[in-house]
Amino acid sequence: MKTNSFIKAIFMLAVTAVCACKSPATQQTGSITLAEYFKDTTAGVKTGGIQIIPINTPKGKFNIWTKKLGDNPKIKLLLLNGGPGATHEYFECMESFLPKEGVELIYYDQLGCGNSDDPKDTSMWSLPRYVEEVEQVRTALKLDSTNFYLLGHSWGGILAMEYALKYQKNLKGLIISNMMSSCPDYGKYAAEVLSKTMDPKVLARLRAIEAKKDFDNPEYMQLLMPNFYAQHICRFPPDKWPEPVNRSLGKLNKSLYVTMQGPSEFGISGKLLLWDRKADLPKLYVPTLTIGGKYDTMDPKHMEWMSKQVQNGSYLYCPKGSHMSLYDDQETYMAGLTKFIKAVDAGDKKVKM
Repeated sequence: MKTNSFIKAIFMLAVTAVCACKSPATQQTGSITLAEYFKDTTAGVKTGGIQIIPINTPKGKFNIWTKKLGDNPKIKLLLLNGGPGATHEYFECMESFLPKEGVELIYYDQLGCGNSDDPKDTSMWSLPRYVEEVEQVRTALKLDSTNFYLLGHSWGGILAMEYALKYQKNLKGLIISNMMSSCPDYGKYAAEVLSKTMDPKVLARLRAIEAKKDFDNPEYMQLLMPNFYAQHICRFPPDKWPEPVNRSLGKLNKSLYVTMQGPSEFGISGKLLLWDRKADLPKLYVPTLTIGGKYDTMDPKHMEWMSKQVQNGSYLYCPKGSHMSLYDDQETYMAGLTKFIKAVDAGDKKVKM
């Protein structure tokens, strides 16, 4: 009797558990079911969410690579990679956090990056042209103010700010991740703050290499990796960097990077040298989240200040994070990003982190 009772009890518990659990197709992801979220709404042959978008430029038509993960009519997050000249791939860590919250992810390789066309023409590396590229991508993907969240990281943050200042009527939410609103201020921070955290002998040698413009010297990167990159870009030992980061940076378009950023890691000397939008931040009324990390190459206090200059700003501080806070302070970053997106979706304009 005891054995039968025990078996019966186990059976009842199993039945209860099965009844209590929803099938994967009916589990809720945000406000939609998993079946709805993962439904492929593309026409024709299925390609796993990949859509090649032809864009018009002053130099003719080129193809832009995009890929979406999930389908949520209310929350679509378009990602602008940094570099300039890296790829969408380092954003892949978001797949471990955002899809389960109902956030549709849209990967996008900018012209000259990753899987998109590379015209190999430095005249194409232009901030205004990239703004129009984002707008053409938005139109092709049918994103609008009811669902369009734009996240720009690093150089992508510059592009996101520029896009918002011209086209914020199309946005539902804006995220500026690990990017200041002034390149001159960034240069000053690099010179007056970051450089002083480095071993003076190492800094002197790096400066000597830069003075000779000997940027292909293997010693340059050998010194940068442990003394700068592992401290301010991604706070892991160089041989422990996350694979998506290495894969993305390994495909960096150096022509695009040097043209826009310049060859030096300490400040900017390319086309972005004088870029400054501090005075224009009050024009932004779209709900905006700025993200900064304690060890970032960008001044986290400046990012906090930015959140107070826009009309509807929120600030996320990553106390363990650097420039890649989405990796080295991942839990803080992803929880804050998710909280912001869900709050804006619910109608909030400012979100306390």
